[in-house]
Amino acid sequence: MKVVIVGYGRVGARAALVLREEGHEVVVVDNDEKKVERAEEAGFEVVEGDGSNESVLRRAGAEDADALGGLTGDPNVNFAACMIGKEFGCRVVMRVSEDYRQEIYERYASDVDEVIYPERLGAAGAKTALLGGNFNAIGELTEELRISTVVIPEGAPVVGRKVAEIDLGADGRIYAHGRARESMTIPLPGTTVEVGDQLALLADRNGLDDVRRTLLGDA
Repeated sequence: MKVVIVGYGRVGARAALVLREEGHEVVVVDNDEKKVERAEEAGFEVVEGDGSNESVLRRAGAEDADALGGLTGDPNVNFAACMIGKEFGCRVVMRVSEDYRQEIYERYASDVDEVIYPERLGAAGAKTALLGGNFNAIGELTEELRISTVVIPEGAPVVGRKVAEIDLGADGRIYAHGRARESMTIPLPGTTVEVGDQLALLADRNGLDDVRRTLLGDA
């Protein structure tokens, strides 16, 4: 897939990195010179300019993209970018703040494919939404879903394995990872799990025990 990321802040940068490592073509759009430099240093194709401007998005190749994410901190820019992307036939994902009133959320939600709240699941939600994942990792957590955090002990079956190799079936998904005493972030697929690492899980209520057993064994 080809994905255009508008906004190379914390959420946009991490989502771009994960998408690229999973083999997708990513183009970054930002009008902040420092963020543009960071994106270029990370090896991304970058278009400098206002992501709410149609000509800028055309230069980024949005007309040929499969998905576009408006992931800046400005919801007006995000919404404008998504509306342009929608006209181009892209799947469009818009970032808003979690404190938005329900009626404003509903207005946005009716016009875009997904509305994400980075305060909840951050880049994990953005990536899932852009790829059209089969579960809504960024909407309301229902009674059927549970969030759990585990610390990997010695002897656990996942020690030494890459995150992308860990199969939790249909019941769960790893959405964040952190080393001991480090903050948790969305893991790159090549991240190797070590003893003492923390993993955050989103799992079906009835499958949580099986998911934990897959990760921890009998520990």
